Amino acid sequence: MFSHVFVGCADFERALAFYGPVMAALGLERRFVEHERPWAGWQAPGVARPLFLVGHPHDGAPHAPGNGQMLAWLAADRATVDRVHAVALAHGGRCEGPPGPRPEYHEHYYGAYFRDPDGNKLAVACHAPPAR
Repeated sequence: MFSHVFVGCADFERALAFYGPVMAALGLERRFVEHERPWAGWQAPGVARPLFLVGHPHDGAPHAPGNGQMLAWLAADRATVDRVHAVALAHGGRCEGPPGPRPEYHEHYYGAYFRDPDGNKLAVACHAPPAR
């Protein structure tokens, strides 16, 4: 559905220190990093799209997180949700909702919510039933 998603940051090196481990926990590979621009991108192994990008806003204005905006990554299983949330918090993120079932969304929804060091709201979700 998406070609790419771009998330702004104020401090690029801090963003790299956060997103590098989070992307690795999701199984995504870094496609590039350009410190001079600054921006970086990650993708699933073996595919060019979709691409997740983080960097300074293109217009040069200061970054500000949006109210009501959130990006959610798809996890193959609940253990990945737990792991990604823990990695995010260990690298400067803050919890916006611990890993757990959210039956108000649907029967098998299992998700976790957090903010990156710049205040962008993020989530990771699994839609599969629990492993037996």
